[in-house]
Amino acid sequence: MNRLFGARARLRWVHLILGGALLMPYLLLTQVVVGMAAGGVNTLSSFPLTLVAYAAALPLAAATAVFGLVRPLSVFAVRAMCGVPGEGLADGLARSWAARWRASVWWTLHLGLGAVVSAMSLALPPMGVVLLVQPFSSTLRESEGAVFWFGGGVDRHVSLLLGVGVLAGVVLCAAGAGALLARLAPVLLGPTAADRLAAAEERAADLAVRNRLARELHDAVGHALSAVTLQASAARRVLERDPDFVREALAAIEDTTRRTVGELDAVLGLLRDGDAARQDAAPAPTLAADLDGLLARTRASGTPLTARQDPGPVGDWGRLPAIASREAYRIVQEGLSNALRHGAGPVELRIRVHAGTETGHRELEITMTNPPAAPEGREPRTTGGRGLRGAAERAALLGGRVEAGPHEDRWRLRAVLPLAGGPR
Repeated sequence: MNRLFGARARLRWVHLILGGALLMPYLLLTQVVVGMAAGGVNTLSSFPLTLVAYAAALPLAAATAVFGLVRPLSVFAVRAMCGVPGEGLADGLARSWAARWRASVWWTLHLGLGAVVSAMSLALPPMGVVLLVQPFSSTLRESEGAVFWFGGGVDRHVSLLLGVGVLAGVVLCAAGAGALLARLAPVLLGPTAADRLAAAEERAADLAVRNRLARELHDAVGHALSAVTLQASAARRVLERDPDFVREALAAIEDTTRRTVGELDAVLGLLRDGDAARQDAAPAPTLAADLDGLLARTRASGTPLTARQDPGPVGDWGRLPAIASREAYRIVQEGLSNALRHGAGPVELRIRVHAGTETGHRELEITMTNPPAAPEGREPRTTGGRGLRGAAERAALLGGRVEAGPHEDRWRLRAVLPLAGGPR
């Protein structure tokens, strides 16, 4: 009984009646055309002409349903009224012609079946009620037209059976049509191969954005925490002996935290507002504008650092491609963070632009080395941390590579980023 009279069955009935209402504009148009073609006959007074107008309205509805907006509207109605699981239905506009034609078939079925069920729901229940009440009402038995469908009086028992049959037929037809549409909805409104590919690309793009933001947060905040921790530790150790160094360390801590708060606010702005926040976001640090400050803050932590910079044929870091300058800065930042957290001695950094030995094209090479043994109290060094994976991902985005691990008697991080511009 639930399948016939339950909440889902009633919603599907309403869905069908909605389809019948949507067919009315098409039907009114075809009735006018058919009436004119029949010599000005009123089609409402002729059941055969009404059927002809109905049959002509369906192709007209199918033709208008190829517009992409029909599918999302139909999917919304099916999810709300037909009890079809949402994952079996496509989201968004129908872009391919295959999806549009499938949506057109669905639209035609919905409107066609809806019109039939709507007509039955309007005409047959009154007939069924009359047949049920007639055996108990002399007025109905004696009235003309009460049972004109049967030509005269109807036996009481036959009248009751016919009344029950008419009402049951309406219910069964509505339930059957609703169940049929619910079964066909995933077939005709489900995602096509193009829809699945678009959804996969959208998920991949979303994952790429998440990974990029995760790298930005890790590199900015992770480096700042490492640098501030070591700067504060170094200042505490020489607090009484070297006040000048303490002042320098405190100034470096202040500068580091201020810059990190700005970078963190920019990343959080992207998370909150997406592209709208980009206009107000702080510019990403680059080699040209921020490398010297990064080196100074690292030295303020008490770690000896030797840096050699050779822009080579580009002249200065400001002439590097913007994306290469940004990613190179983050790779240097991660290498220094790794050295501060796990290293055990002076850091040697070299950044240069030269012609690659394999391709002859310009490459930006970053090499950083320091003793491999971790000082007491620091985490042992590995080659699979999030920061190093993030640096490798940054390089891979530019077609480059990152190598990290023991090299001779030291720990080495080496990154190579190809630069646009062809051979030297």
